[in-house]
Amino acid sequence: MSYKWIGAMLIVGSCGGFGLSITLHQKQEEAMLTQLCRILDEMLWELPFQLTPLSELIRHTAGSTKGVLRAVFDGLAEQLDRQVLPDVQSCMEAVLRENALTFPRLRRMLLLLGQSLGRFDLSGQLKELTSVRELCGQELKLLQSDRDTRLRSYRILGLCAGAALVILLI
Repeated sequence: MSYKWIGAMLIVGSCGGFGLSITLHQKQEEAMLTQLCRILDEMLWELPFQLTPLSELIRHTAGSTKGVLRAVFDGLAEQLDRQVLPDVQSCMEAVLRENALTFPRLRRMLLLLGQSLGRFDLSGQLKELTSVRELCGQELKLLQSDRDTRLRSYRILGLCAGAALVILLI
């Protein structure tokens, strides 16, 4: 009899933990999109005045970030320095294959950034970076809208799914 209750508590706990992991994943994606917006802002500030080479610009603007974004931008700068692939988009795709991102919004923004970098003159480059920055800001606002309600729903849904599973098994 006690084994059933121990099993029931483990099931509810694991389902609740899954709900918490989804909540954590959402918060991490929001933080990374915020970092990406800051990186894009720095690129927009530095590019018109410094006219630095693209790989150096990427290294410099991503220098203060940590974690996955730092690895992605360092890998992109390295790919650009090696000049094996024909364009920035191919380099970004190669870097994203190496760093398995589980954040779909961030991945889409990085692919858009890879499509827009290095294809235009200075004014076109600034327009493209501005449009990617605006899209990133929109994605961030979308994630932040009703965040508390949505994250609480994920946690509660995990616990309720665990309780339903326990009821079915007992």
